[in-house]
Amino acid sequence: MKILVIGGGGREHALVWKLAQNPRVERIWCAPGNAGIAQEAAECLAVDPGDVPSIVEVAGRLNPDLTVVGPELPLIHGIADAFALKGWPIVAPSQQAAQLEGSKIFAKQFLQRHGIPTPRMLGVYESSPDAIAALDRVPWPLVIKADGLCAGKGVLIATDRAAAVEFLEGALDRNELGSGGRKVMFEEAIEGDELSFIILADGEKHASLVPTRDHKRVFDGNKGPNTGGMGAYSTDELLSSSMRKTIEEQIIGPTMRGLKADGVAYRGFLYFGLMMTAAGPQVLEFNCRLGDPEAQAIMACVDFDLAEVLMDAANGRLDASKFKWRPGASVCVVAASAGYPGKFESGKEIHGLTDLQRDNGVKILHAGTKKSGDAVVTAGGRVLGVTASGESLEAALAKAYAAMDMIQFDGKQFRRDIGASSKRVDVAGA
Repeated sequence: MKILVIGGGGREHALVWKLAQNPRVERIWCAPGNAGIAQEAAECLAVDPGDVPSIVEVAGRLNPDLTVVGPELPLIHGIADAFALKGWPIVAPSQQAAQLEGSKIFAKQFLQRHGIPTPRMLGVYESSPDAIAALDRVPWPLVIKADGLCAGKGVLIATDRAAAVEFLEGALDRNELGSGGRKVMFEEAIEGDELSFIILADGEKHASLVPTRDHKRVFDGNKGPNTGGMGAYSTDELLSSSMRKTIEEQIIGPTMRGLKADGVAYRGFLYFGLMMTAAGPQVLEFNCRLGDPEAQAIMACVDFDLAEVLMDAANGRLDASKFKWRPGASVCVVAASAGYPGKFESGKEIHGLTDLQRDNGVKILHAGTKKSGDAVVTAGGRVLGVTASGESLEAALAKAYAAMDMIQFDGKQFRRDIGASSKRVDVAGA
């Protein structure tokens, strides 16, 4: 089996790492990859993952048996539809389905149309004067969401008017969020614990992955601006069986039926960002892909043939009984560049990676890295995902933080409280 993985972050390194464990996988390519992926894939290809025509050209030349898409841009740009026209197997939802991630407003309207629990939408605005005027008519705190893709930076939980005005003017007037911020949505704020719940679907059937919890804020104690994710963990105790059943009955089932009713045969990963409230789970957002850094924690738990399962999903023959998971816990702690999620410098040499190659139960998954001569240097906001597994969350955390302390680069920042507030989510959402 020959596999092409699209993307170049920590999620894609996790996929390459796990796919390569199948002895029948003779070759993995990654486009564009990174310094860590280059050590495990046969070749990293200098292709923009959002450039679908170029990816189609590359796939036509390489003739992979399976293509797996990591990031959101190729999905939004219709890579699954382009591959379907060629009859090539791919794990990715259609461009129509990817609107669930590409537009917060589209997703909210889908949820409302199909009666799926979600926070109430309070308004949609395309001009800052209209949006600012509406601040006098909404309850506080207020959630403000940019409609489009903003690399995890398009959401503000506003506790005061000044912060809300700054965000709105930045998005709608100063174009600080790019095209994804040209339209914003107001949403009611709800309370509870966030949970990442991801499924894999084959167009008809689906199977659930282990639940995870992400840490979005950049600093300890959930302080500072939102990021793409500073760490994630999974444990056997994170979700009770009764709450898992509730999520399946109230969220997953209605979503899959709603997609089918809308003429969408969903194929690929579907991420449900949930808020576990006292009244039950509510959907905050969809991603049409594996989360990052959730994927790193999930892949550390995989105890099945990922290549076989993904091939099954691409060909419409998913078998949930093949999904087996290692008991215990896993964690991914992100090492980021100073200044992230704002402006940051790249090109900082990373030290200590070779000392960790044989560390049992720890995997260093590269995100924003590249080779510079013989050195590995930083090349992004999120640089590495220090990933570990253990019999308990405490054991996994101890391994991850010990490894993190061995890695050094100028300006390294990371959270020291990943998993610190872990607690079981049961029927009451508490």
